[in-house]
Amino acid sequence: MAAMLEKTKAVLGMDSNDITLTSHKVHSTGYGLMGLTWRANPPPQDQAFAAMKEALKQGANFWNGGEIYGNAKRNSLHLLQEYFTKYPEDVSKVVISIKGGCEYDSLKPNGSPENVRRSIQECVDQLGKADKKLDLWESARVDPETPIEITMREAKKFVDAGKLGGISLSECSEDTIRRAAKVVKIDAVEVEFSLWSTEILDNGVAQACAELDIPIVAYSPLGRGFLTGQIKSYDDLADDDMRKQMPRFQPEHFDKNIKLVDELRKIADKKGCTTGQVATSWVKTKGGKNGLPVLIPIPGATTAERVAENTKDVELSENDMKEIDSLMASIEISGDRYGGHLAKLSFGSTPPLKE
Repeated sequence: MAAMLEKTKAVLGMDSNDITLTSHKVHSTGYGLMGLTWRANPPPQDQAFAAMKEALKQGANFWNGGEIYGNAKRNSLHLLQEYFTKYPEDVSKVVISIKGGCEYDSLKPNGSPENVRRSIQECVDQLGKADKKLDLWESARVDPETPIEITMREAKKFVDAGKLGGISLSECSEDTIRRAAKVVKIDAVEVEFSLWSTEILDNGVAQACAELDIPIVAYSPLGRGFLTGQIKSYDDLADDDMRKQMPRFQPEHFDKNIKLVDELRKIADKKGCTTGQVATSWVKTKGGKNGLPVLIPIPGATTAERVAENTKDVELSENDMKEIDSLMASIEISGDRYGGHLAKLSFGSTPPLKE
């Protein structure tokens, strides 16, 4: 698969760091926008714009945002519209994916035709104010009450009408992917994948995407900052930090999980880089090998400096990969990825379609 991937890139005139999404060339590392609008105190506009500019400077032209990253009045769409209004020369340079399909107030997934129409149209309208087309609309979570076929049929209407570039799924099961792909072309699947979240290797998601030639967009490739080594303890997190609500960051799990970072730091020191750079490069190096699809990590950052750091590639040899894989096998990650209602929506499936 790796040889085939490189041959395809050569035919398309792409370098080794490029792949395609909705017929657009994108860099092998993307950029996650969540932190720019979805936090208690979002960074000021000039700081956000500088980070976005840096992403493009580093080649990271695939940006992933969400209408749920904030609220109905202020989310990724508003920030993007403002950015492209100020920098119209960047409109054609960026490939945008927006997670939608949830209800603003409850964040409950709603895959009904009515809500799909609302979500996509709002995305299209907001970006349209800056003459930017929506490249990918992404079902942010799978509605457990609506067959995925119904959601996909409605989204497909926008693609057929030329209003939308393509369709993506997020946090979905193998069954969801296979059923959705029978209705419409699935351009990407976004799931969590990192050195401490490898569930997709065992639950059929990676296999389904490989078989269907669907790239995987790997969110939280830095373990929500944990793998950077900058968080030393649970107490380092601010009171309003959403990670304080996540099981893996709780004190009883944190001290066990930090062992992975401590060992990863030894490898990073030998490579002359950061632990975060090793983590992101590991994700990309895994892609296209051993039956896996292309993997596109989308680390998020709120400063230009951090964006530049996150997008720096580190070459990992076969021996490096074996060493990292051996390290992972020796340390058991403690705690679940999510708690509460989000845990129930992880790798979600929908009821069968009855017609």
